[in-house]
Amino acid sequence: MQVELVWAEAPRRVRVVTLTLPPGATVAQALQASGWPVGEALAQGRLGLSVWGRKAALDTPLRDGDRLELTRPLRVDPKVARRERFARQGARAPGLFARRRP
Repeated sequence: MQVELVWAEAPRRVRVVTLTLPPGATVAQALQASGWPVGEALAQGRLGLSVWGRKAALDTPLRDGDRLELTRPLRVDPKVARRERFARQGARAPGLFARRRP
């Protein structure tokens, strides 16, 4: 089975590798097959794991065609960032779904 492993190790720097694994392989086996040095970062919680954007554990079984992603933590809570953008913008501009006059 083939699995794609994606890791954005830094902004604008993405590593992608396609792995050929035996059927029933787990996330841990895929990481070991990649040879990428991510064990320490996972143990310390600096990296997260997801399959197709859904949180996964090391013992999660993979299926053919899955996309395994190593994710970095968010720097800013998206809700807080949105509130701060709105505070800077203010109510002077129409909202995203405001009706436009012809």
